Amino acid sequence: MTPSKWRTTLVTVLTAAVFNFGVMSAAQAGIVSTGAIVSAERDADLASIRGQLQRADVQAQMQEMGVDAASVDARLATLSDSELRDMAEQMKNAPAGGDVLVLLGAVFLVLLVLELVGVIDVFKKVPAR
Repeated sequence: MTPSKWRTTLVTVLTAAVFNFGVMSAAQAGIVSTGAIVSAERDADLASIRGQLQRADVQAQMQEMGVDAASVDARLATLSDSELRDMAEQMKNAPAGGDVLVLLGAVFLVLLVLELVGVIDVFKKVPAR
C-alpha cells in the first residue's frame, strides 16, 4: 500500500471511531412495583437461610434433634419479611463455633464455685514448709 492509501484508510477508521464514540446507547427504564422489590428481597433472604440450612453439619444436627427439614421449610414460608431479614442477618453474623473465651470463663467460674462450696478439691492447698 502506498502512503496515501494508508492515510486514507487511517482517516476513514478514525472518522468512524469519532462518530461511534459520540453515539450513546439508549437506556431502558420502567416502573418497578414495590411488590416486586419486596418479593426480590424476600427471595434473597429465603435463599440465604436455606443455603445455611442445607449444609451437611446443620442437616445432621437437625436430624439429631428430631427436626424435620420439611417442617422447617414450611415454617420459613410463614415468616414475615422483617422476621426473614432479621433471621438472615443473624445467621450471617453468627460466630461459627461460639465465643471460646466465654466458654473458658464459664468453666473457670463453675470450678471456682464448686471449690468454694467444698464439692471438689481442684485447687489443693500446699502445706507450708
